[in-house]
Amino acid sequence: MPAQHRIRLIAGLGNPDEKYAQTRHNAGFWFADAVAKQRGAVFHYQERFKGEVAHFIFEDEKIWLLKPLTYMNRSGLSLHAFVQFYKISIQQLLVVHDEIDLPNGSARIKRAGGHGGHNGLRSTFDHLGSDFLRLRLGIGHPGHKDDVTDYVLRKPGAQERREIDSTIDRASGTLDELLRGDAEAAMRQLHTQAPDGV
Repeated sequence: MPAQHRIRLIAGLGNPDEKYAQTRHNAGFWFADAVAKQRGAVFHYQERFKGEVAHFIFEDEKIWLLKPLTYMNRSGLSLHAFVQFYKISIQQLLVVHDEIDLPNGSARIKRAGGHGGHNGLRSTFDHLGSDFLRLRLGIGHPGHKDDVTDYVLRKPGAQERREIDSTIDRASGTLDELLRGDAEAAMRQLHTQAPDGV
């Protein structure tokens, strides 16, 4: 796969502060933490990027992990500073985020598309455009648009969290394909592993 299609930065979206740590909106952080644990990477705060940064080596390349600590609606500021500093193209970026338009415990990989009202994506679009790879982690929908904000900022139930954690495990199992830039192979692997009904 051409170098320009290989992923160099994985950005998990979420909100800082302990009160948000276990809320649905932080599924992107959960994924970043899972990958860091899997790959032996350790996060450290870097003021330059207003976020926590870690890295690991994959096939002789340094792969970065970023958790913006700017709050969700300003995520793009952190991502923009990072890709500018390390000269990472938007095609080499994987953004991981919660997705209310997918059932809880499901996941999908896509490139570009709309932000669907997600403030972290909206901010990223404003600063970088939309032509990056996305891992969408389904958290389900509360049923009415007026309930969305309260819903994403609440903790999932115990069974819901187990389903999300299981999905994060499955998605992290496709990481090698994603890092090589083979999103189609990653999608096939992720979707064929999906539990029944998801």
